[in-house]
Amino acid sequence: MKQMRRYLYMGVFFAGLVTLAAELSASRLLGNYYGTSNLVWASIIGLILIYLTTGYTLGGRWADKSPHLRTFFLILAWAALLTGVIPLAARPILRLSSQAFDQMQIGTLLGAFISVLLLFSAPIILLGTASPFAIRLAVEDKEHSGRVSGKIYAISTLGSFIGTFLPSLIMIPLVGTYRTFAILGAMLLFIAMFGIWKTNGTSALLKILWMPVILALATLIGLKGNDKIALGLVFEDESQYNYIQVQHVNRYYLLRLNEGQGIHSIYHPDIDTYYGPWELILVAPFFNPAPYDIKSVERIAILGLAAGTSARQVNIVYPHAIIDGYEIDAKIIDVGYEYFDLDFPNLNIFIEDARRGLSKSTHTYQIISIDVFRPPYIPWHLTTKEFFREVKNHLTDDGVMLINIARIQDYRKLVDALAATIRSEFPCVYSCDIPGTFNTILFASKQSTEITNLFANYSNLKSNPQTPKTLLQAIELTTECIQTAPYEGIVLTDDRAPVEWLINTMIIDFFVSGKIEALQ
Repeated sequence: MKQMRRYLYMGVFFAGLVTLAAELSASRLLGNYYGTSNLVWASIIGLILIYLTTGYTLGGRWADKSPHLRTFFLILAWAALLTGVIPLAARPILRLSSQAFDQMQIGTLLGAFISVLLLFSAPIILLGTASPFAIRLAVEDKEHSGRVSGKIYAISTLGSFIGTFLPSLIMIPLVGTYRTFAILGAMLLFIAMFGIWKTNGTSALLKILWMPVILALATLIGLKGNDKIALGLVFEDESQYNYIQVQHVNRYYLLRLNEGQGIHSIYHPDIDTYYGPWELILVAPFFNPAPYDIKSVERIAILGLAAGTSARQVNIVYPHAIIDGYEIDAKIIDVGYEYFDLDFPNLNIFIEDARRGLSKSTHTYQIISIDVFRPPYIPWHLTTKEFFREVKNHLTDDGVMLINIARIQDYRKLVDALAATIRSEFPCVYSCDIPGTFNTILFASKQSTEITNLFANYSNLKSNPQTPKTLLQAIELTTECIQTAPYEGIVLTDDRAPVEWLINTMIIDFFVSGKIEALQ
């Protein structure tokens, strides 16, 4: 019995590992299409817990009716097979959802989201049966029931602990989300088959040899083609942080991440101005009193470098300035070198979180640009009063900060909150809604300034024939929509920054208003 119990513990360990690994992989699978908001996470975690609860209940009853090791390992085998074939079933649904996202077909989006979550019900319920089933088989007498139960739950939890880190840190960056599910299924299936062979012999094993064949075929069929259907797709990969795709359309290279609703970087070999948020970094120092000399800009920090569009714009206008670019995703930097002409000598790249990276910097900057949002969300720790105080401390006396924020037409709760938060640290804050986009840029100067300074600097620059055309176009775009930012929003702090709540409320208000029909 002692030898049999070892096989039982082995099954429990790998059931716990695959359960948590599948949950983390599910968040990534859906995040590639629906983003990584708290709503997505809550939906995944909530339903997984319901599936596990069902499995715990079912496992106890199942074990009482069929208290055999063969039954235990057969359940794990089926759980493994169903886990491994999730990509085959999910991929066509998610491809449909990516097209629905582009066309704002909300019904199709919700239907696809729910359908994919339901695909996890069977394998997770079966995995949930493992611990109660194992307890029923392992307990021989009442005197040791507590000790045995505790050991089984400890082994299962240890497996879950490893399963928490395995997909996000190793498997997904190495082989991608879909192959991660296939590997998890194959791993658990091997354990189940080994357990059946050891406890019931070769004849029992032969009866389930069809399972690895089905899993292998499902993997080969399910992995063909790209994850998404996108015009001009030339690159597709996954990193520890993002699903990354590059499109080549009309000689423009476009960087899209995760759900793909934002263009994070853009590049054209013959064009320098893109009339988006990237070149507004050039405008920042000209909120200072005129005449402001371009050569006064000696060092610039870009928090959220992506593939380097803003850095390229800066390099055109301020070629003498040193650029410190912070980007948490190293694979995006590789994409920048490959497709977005990122390679220029005055750029220092730091692969780390923007807030942590800036806090470690010993430099001060004339410009600090913050562009880290994943439409329409933004990391909360880069929105707080304490963070903007850190930014202010890293600005020169004539330094100006700018931050890119999402709004939804006239729904501006996040913009208002960030304007109020920044205003609590900076004397002057300005707002610019970029025409034809959902982007709002907030500028904040360390010293007291006026909007009229921007107009005066523009006149001075325009009279100089050596002024780069890219800079003049950026200022012209800014002057079309610049205004003093509102201050009526809530002040966000490290203790309380309900950023996603603000954004979700804004999205709900937008949908309820019926204005989404105007975009279709």
